[in-house]
Amino acid sequence: MIIPNYQHNQSAHCENGTVSNLLNFHKLELSEPMVFGIGSGLFFTYLPFVKLNGMPGTSYRIMPGNIFSNMTKRLNIKIKSEKFSDKKKAMDELDRTLDKGLPVGLLTSVFYLTYLPKAYRFHFNAHNIVVFGKENGNYLVSDPVMDNPTEISYDDLVRARFAKGTMAPKGRMYYPVEVPVPTEKEMQTAIVKGIRNTTSDMLNIPFPIAGVKAIRFLSKRVRHWQDKLGEKQAGLYLGNQIRMQEEIGTGGAGFRFIYAAFLQEAADILRQDLLNEASADMTIAGDRWRDFAFNAGKICKGRATDDITYPMLADILLDCADKEEKVFRKLQKISA
Repeated sequence: MIIPNYQHNQSAHCENGTVSNLLNFHKLELSEPMVFGIGSGLFFTYLPFVKLNGMPGTSYRIMPGNIFSNMTKRLNIKIKSEKFSDKKKAMDELDRTLDKGLPVGLLTSVFYLTYLPKAYRFHFNAHNIVVFGKENGNYLVSDPVMDNPTEISYDDLVRARFAKGTMAPKGRMYYPVEVPVPTEKEMQTAIVKGIRNTTSDMLNIPFPIAGVKAIRFLSKRVRHWQDKLGEKQAGLYLGNQIRMQEEIGTGGAGFRFIYAAFLQEAADILRQDLLNEASADMTIAGDRWRDFAFNAGKICKGRATDDITYPMLADILLDCADKEEKVFRKLQKISA
C-alpha cells in the first residue's frame, strides 16, 4: 500500500524535515525553520572529556529528539512514540500503522540505509526518516535529506532500526495522532517560548561547555592544539571539528542559517522588527562559521598560507561567539 496525499519535501536536516513532512500530511503546514525555532533546536556544546572515536565531542544543536518533543508540546500536538526490543514486533507495528493510512517517523542508523551512496554512510544512530508505504516487500521512504522518495528492503530497514552503539535507535517509531490547528495567538506564544528557551541555553548555562561560553572555550583549545598535540594529532582534531560542523546534519553554519530564516518568519508573525535585525546578525554569524571551516580545511589539506594558522582559527571562533552573543542579547528583549 501507498499512503495517498503524502508529500515529500527535501530539507536541510533530518529531524526538522521529518517533523515538517509528518505535520504537513496532517494539514499543519510548518516550514523547516519554524519547526527548528519553535523546537529550540539551536545550541552549541563542546565536551573535550567526552570522546567520540577518540576525538572531543562538539554539537551545534540540542539532543536528537528534543526538537520534535519541544515543538509538539508547544503546539499541543499529541504524538504516539514507541521503542521495541523485539524486531518482529517493531516491524509488525509499523505495518499496522501504515495500514491505518498514517505515515510513520523512524529513528535509524545512517550506516544501514542502503539507498544512500556508500560514501555518505557512517555509524550515526539518530537519523530520522518517514515511511509512507510498502510495495513488493519494500518500504517506501521519504528521507528529508534526499531529493526524491526512495525505498528500502525489510531486512535493511530492520538493521537500520536496530543498530548497536551510541544512541542506539531501539526500533523507535513515532507519528502524530492529534494535530490541532493553532490560532495566531498560540503560534505567537509557541514562537516566543522557543526563542526564550534557546536564548537561555546560549547565554545562561553557567558551565563553559555550553552556549556562547563553549564557543570561547573551544577557541582557547584550538589556539594551542598545534603546540600541545603536535601537527598530526592537531590535524586529526581539526578535521573532526570540520566533520562535526559540516557533515553531521547541517552543522555550525547550516543551523545558524536555518535559525536566521526562522527569525525572519517569526518577525512577520510577531510583528517585531528586532527579529529581522537578529536574523541578519545570525546570518553573519553563519558566514563566520563557514570561514572557520574553509580555513581549517586548508590546514588539514596542507594548503594553508602563512596567515592561516591555529591562532587565526581561534580568533574566528571568538568572532563567532561575539556575534552569537549579540544576537541572543537582542532576543532577550522580545515581548510576548
